[in-house]
Amino acid sequence: MLVLGDSLSAAYGLPVEAGWVALLQTRIEANGLPHRVVNASVSGMTTEGGLRLLPELLASHRPALLLLQLGANDGLRGRQPEAIRANLKRLTQAALEADVEVVLLGIHLPPNYGPLYQRRFHAIYHEVAERLELPLLPFLLERVALEPGLMQSDGLHPTAEAQPLILDNVWPLIEPRLEM
Repeated sequence: MLVLGDSLSAAYGLPVEAGWVALLQTRIEANGLPHRVVNASVSGMTTEGGLRLLPELLASHRPALLLLQLGANDGLRGRQPEAIRANLKRLTQAALEADVEVVLLGIHLPPNYGPLYQRRFHAIYHEVAERLELPLLPFLLERVALEPGLMQSDGLHPTAEAQPLILDNVWPLIEPRLEM
């Protein structure tokens, strides 16, 4: 399993072993499953960066499943939703062409980006998932982003206490794909 994401999956501001991706590997092992998780997430990663990295990652790791968690930094930089959507489609299509199943992990933007941009940005994930028939987690930080004490002081990155909740958000989409 390959996780390609940004700081939200790279455990920004935390020890790597406290992040939801490391906890995912621990949960897989606790369930007696043989799967290995490779975390290729990089703080600051955009969809364009993902397009540059993905071919090599697919070739070197040969995953059966890609958890795609990109787009937040594109949105925070005010990139056009059409460009973000096109990049997510290209990333997904590259994985599907390599016979890799894709799960799309969406994110919401803070309210200071305005309601119109927020709606257009959030719709990207639904449109890509629907068009390419992908499983979608609409909001990675559900039950986390607005809860006091679960976000770091920057208001963008979850705390160590939030990481198990993030894993609980992702797990229902992953678990059925791990059955042997």
